[in-house]
Formats: sequence, structure tokens, C-alpha cells
Amino acid sequence: MNAKLRSVARAIIPQPIRGFVRTCVGSGQALARQVRQARQRRQWQSALMKFVAAPTPYMRSAIPVTADFESEEISAFAKSIGHTVALHRKFWEWAFIAHHLERAGVLAPQRRGLAFGVGSEPLPALFASRGCEIVATDGPSDVVTPGWQATGQYAADKEQLYHGHIIDRGTFDRLVSFETCDMNAIPAHLRNFDFCWSACSLEHLGNLEAGMEFVVNSIKCLKPGGVAVHTTEFNLSSPTNTLTEGPTCIYRKRDVEALKARLTTAGHDVLPLPIVIGPTPTDTHFDLPPFKHDPHLKLRLSDYICTSYGLVVRKALD
Repeated sequence: MNAKLRSVARAIIPQPIRGFVRTCVGSGQALARQVRQARQRRQWQSALMKFVAAPTPYMRSAIPVTADFESEEISAFAKSIGHTVALHRKFWEWAFIAHHLERAGVLAPQRRGLAFGVGSEPLPALFASRGCEIVATDGPSDVVTPGWQATGQYAADKEQLYHGHIIDRGTFDRLVSFETCDMNAIPAHLRNFDFCWSACSLEHLGNLEAGMEFVVNSIKCLKPGGVAVHTTEFNLSSPTNTLTEGPTCIYRKRDVEALKARLTTAGHDVLPLPIVIGPTPTDTHFDLPPFKHDPHLKLRLSDYICTSYGLVVRKALD
């Protein structure tokens, strides 16, 4: 409606009626939005059911399941970092990384660990409290996504990694060091580590191939038999369409299968973890913008429902 018609309408239609019409139009738009969202939920939940739905032991699914958060193991992990158990995928990623490194036997004194895209996560402090020597890295300030510093997703120095409730100051300063590292060009001196990890960083490297190339290159940082654990974004709603490039990419099942094939062809061992959708309402719930973060195991990102995906790789012995 142009300005002249709006002026005529205001002149001939009483205010109460105009208000009633606006209310009806607004209610109709809200109802239409709710109908669209309900239709999308049904479509996405149908897509989720294409994945395995079966009980699994702790951290034996490649994606978060509610059962992981009900275990004694995750309660112990939460206590170790001074955190409460939260139905949140970022908390799951930390627990997944810690569990699989512990299971691999590398969280011990004199073992060396390398962290990529570390942000302010508690894992460097936790692993150093176990006696590990940790080199924590994050990207140069000119390549990180704007706003990450304000949300704790970027570290400019190791001070942001100190958590006094996890480790004492002296031990932290002795065992934890920090340097910048472009994950698209890992420096050649970062070698001979017992383990390395990253938590939802590789999907921010520009495109799907860059993230997969990073995983392959991260293995070069390890000693023979060393262990890499990485998490990333995983597309649950489409096996074909996805975000293939940009600030955030989302990996499809076929992408992670192709990556695992590259790794096994090179002689490395990839832990076989199924993609499991658990049986509870929390397992099929997905958070919609603006995110409530409770629960936040699955979420809508752009046009897709995604979650975290965990990859565990042991480097070939020769």
C-alpha cells in the first residue's frame, strides 16, 4: 500500500478497526510461521530416522546421544573441569575428545599434545593437570571469524587457557605453551606429538576440502601410533545439499566417509563409530534460532539440521 492510500485508509477507517485488522494480520502471519516450522520439523525428524537408532556404550556414537549425558563417566568429566553436565553439543565435544584420548592411553606424564583452534576451552588445562605437555594453538588474528574473541572462541595467548579450578599456576606455566597456527598451513616444526585435537574448528577453513585436508595434515604432526581426535559440523537433514564453502561448512555422511577412506588408504586406523539417533525426545529435538541452548545437541544452521561429529584416528606405525 502506498503512502496516499494509507492516508485515505487512516481517514475513513476508525482506529479500533485498524487495530483489529493489524492484530488479525499479525496473528495470521504468526500462525503461518508456526505451520511452516511444524512442517519442517516433521521433514527433518523423518530424515533423522534414516540413521541408526540403538543403544550404544558411552561415547561410542559419532554424534551426541542423550544416553552419554546420563552416564557416570560424563559426570566425572564435568567435575574434572568444574562444569555441570549440560545437554549441549560443545560440552559433548570436550567430553568426547577427553574420553577417546584417555581410552587411547595418551593422557599421561611426559606425553605431548597439540591443540588446534583452541579458543578458551578447558582441555589444555585438564590434560596438563594429568602431566601432559601441551602446545595450544589458535589462528592468526587476521584469519579468524569476526566476533569470536567476544564469545570465547578465539585465544590470542595462553592466559585465556588458564583455569585455576583445574590446575595450579606453576604446573600450567610449566606444561602449557601457546602459539598461532593457520590450520590451512600447519608449520613444519609442529611434529612428534603423541596426540592432537580440535573441537569444531575445521569447518571454518573456507570449504569442505580445506577441512578434510587439515585432518590429513594433522596426522603428520603425530608420532607413529599417535592419536588425533577432531569434531566438526555434521548434516543430518540432507545427504546431498549442504554448505560447501564460506565461514561455516557442514559435512555430509558421504564427505566423512570419503575422508575416512583417505585416512585408511594412507594406512591409518579410523575408529568405527556409528551415527546413532537415540530413542528419547531430546535425541530428536533441534534448537531453532534464536537458540535456547537447552537442549542444544542438534540445531538448525542455515537450511539444515546439524550436530557435532567426532572422528578418532590412530596414525600408522610405519
